[in-house]
Amino acid sequence: QVQLVESGGGLVQAGGSLRLSCAASGRTFSNYAMGWFRQAPGKEREFVLGISWNGGTTLTADSVKGRFTISRDNAKNTVSLQMSSLKPEDTAIYYCARRNGMSPTLDAGAYGFWGQGTQVTVSS
Repeated sequence: QVQLVESGGGLVQAGGSLRLSCAASGRTFSNYAMGWFRQAPGKEREFVLGISWNGGTTLTADSVKGRFTISRDNAKNTVSLQMSSLKPEDTAIYYCARRNGMSPTLDAGAYGFWGQGTQVTVSS
């Protein structure tokens, strides 16, 4: 059974930075692409960033390009989301997810395992 645990969320002022981490259990972490999604109150869950199994390919939503980056450490079974120049509209619960494949995709349905989420609040 795969478990994903996010950490690093919190309250930050607009323009600030925050780093989220996701720790994954299981021996096959390095075989799969990982993704970060977010869901704001009253809105649907949306794709943020994804990274391929070896970190060689990343996929970024237009809304966060130039501000957010994703990285992974297969030796530590972790994937991170570095967020900078945060805006109030970035406020959401952020979820880590493992894809059932090696390349990232925007389709949430392609991710079979999800963390419980971590709240990020950006104040204006």
